[in-house]
Amino acid sequence: MAIEKQRKLIAQIIHAKPSEIFFTSGGTESTNTAIHSACRDLKCTHLITSPIEHHATLHSITHYSQMYDCKISYVKLKENGHIDLAHLERLLAESKEQCLVSLMHANNEIGNVTDIISVGKICKTHNAFFHTDAVQSIGHFQLNIEEIGAHFLSASAHKFHGPKGIGFLYIKGGTNIKPLLVGGSQERNMRAGTENVAGIIGMGKAIDMAYQDLEQSRAHILSLKHKLKSLLEETIPNCCFHGDLADTNLYTVLNVGFPQSEKTQMLSIHLDIAGICVSSGSACSSGAQGISHVIQHAYPHSKALPIRFSFSHFNTLDEVEFVAKKIVELV
Repeated sequence: MAIEKQRKLIAQIIHAKPSEIFFTSGGTESTNTAIHSACRDLKCTHLITSPIEHHATLHSITHYSQMYDCKISYVKLKENGHIDLAHLERLLAESKEQCLVSLMHANNEIGNVTDIISVGKICKTHNAFFHTDAVQSIGHFQLNIEEIGAHFLSASAHKFHGPKGIGFLYIKGGTNIKPLLVGGSQERNMRAGTENVAGIIGMGKAIDMAYQDLEQSRAHILSLKHKLKSLLEETIPNCCFHGDLADTNLYTVLNVGFPQSEKTQMLSIHLDIAGICVSSGSACSSGAQGISHVIQHAYPHSKALPIRFSFSHFNTLDEVEFVAKKIVELV
């Protein structure tokens, strides 16, 4: 009863049917399920994505393309890191195979938002299946899955202050696929294993709260992002910013490029010591070495050292000013 209540709530928020919502362990499992099912069950032999997707998508596409002998194509990027939708249309028009398009809604590192409604229309025109990674945007943007037209949508609770280890996968009604995990009849035979009831309830509560306070939280977070950007521009004039900074994009991240030096090479470590959490890429890859693949592909000629700052409605103006002051001291 408790599980079905949360399923109905989530479905209502994204304008889906409760029967189209399946609970998973998070975004990575949801994305794996979608891509694996597209290859195995929907007979997609041409997988189309972008080079700046989350590794949950990129690695899944590489893995399952090898397993099912699929072709992979990468959509080109524009100068500002946005997806080139005209190139996507050309790829689909020229393809003779059944295609799966997997493109994220909001980029987790540079914050660019893709027009997934247009992507959905392009996919429909060319009879392609469409998966969107909405992990960064659920809880931060109003999404209407009917308008988007996706066959699959991945989401994860911890991105909107819910528990870790729980998420959901939207599967469009009539999409005939088999489960990734077998051995039980849970989730209407779509995901074997005892349901994480506490996690599901926590996710439902978190998503409900996120959308009740959406506009107020957005305004507060945007003010913090604008403040940090202006403070860094004033005090570190040779810094730059990665991604489209329009307010219509992901307002919870600011990716700053610092000039390369011995001090900036150690900046993220020194900020961590000061109690300030930042990352040089995806938080899921924070232990990895080297420049983020997103920056490498979106800004191939950039010499700046990228550091991502993330904001939530729990942060304050005082904290932003403290961060800016500490950066100036360290740089």
